[in-house]
Amino acid sequence: MNRRNVLLGGFAVLGLGGWYLTSNRSATTYPDAALPGAANAQTSDEQIDTSGIADMVAGNPDATVEIIEYASYTCPHCASFHAGPFKQLKADYIDTGKIKFVYREVFFDRFGLWASLVARCGGPEKFFGITDLLYQNQETWSRAGEPAAIVEELRRIGRLAGLDTETLEACLQDGERAQQMVAWYQQNAEADGIESTPTFMINGERYSNMAYSDMKAIIDEALGA
Repeated sequence: MNRRNVLLGGFAVLGLGGWYLTSNRSATTYPDAALPGAANAQTSDEQIDTSGIADMVAGNPDATVEIIEYASYTCPHCASFHAGPFKQLKADYIDTGKIKFVYREVFFDRFGLWASLVARCGGPEKFFGITDLLYQNQETWSRAGEPAAIVEELRRIGRLAGLDTETLEACLQDGERAQQMVAWYQQNAEADGIESTPTFMINGERYSNMAYSDMKAIIDEALGA
């Protein structure tokens, strides 16, 4: 079974190293009862059209410096980045229009895929706000227990962000969208050689997680500051 079908079919934690949802859980299979329709989506051998999946962009879309963050909603290191360095990055470079910032989801497990469906459910306008909520509450929702409990926690975050129940359910039941998201992630990861999270592409150069001071130095050099 390939990674796409693991994500879209029977649940298995695909995290490597420190990316497990819990420190002692690995390759755990759960029953699919009471899970979103997207959880049960299956793929075929046909080419999946990913043209409808858009990058989530903040900052100046015409900036000369582009940073792409590859991150997983179930990655603790990604949550730490968004709790600290990202806030500095946002204040120094994104909100000031100095850079174009792109967030691309990585899926190591079904829970991260479901979180992405919720994050994108409100469109680009709500995406980064919901992303903040997902990272702030990562410990709660990702460790809620059975899959049905995790789904309910994700629904709670969606409602907190102002999404109504009908909209949330439509997003979580969208199996075709889930297939497209996984295929889109795999295409991006292969193209940019993504093997860990968070990973940053700064004007096409790949960097692993780093201190904000190091990232700032790379950005300033790219800006000619």
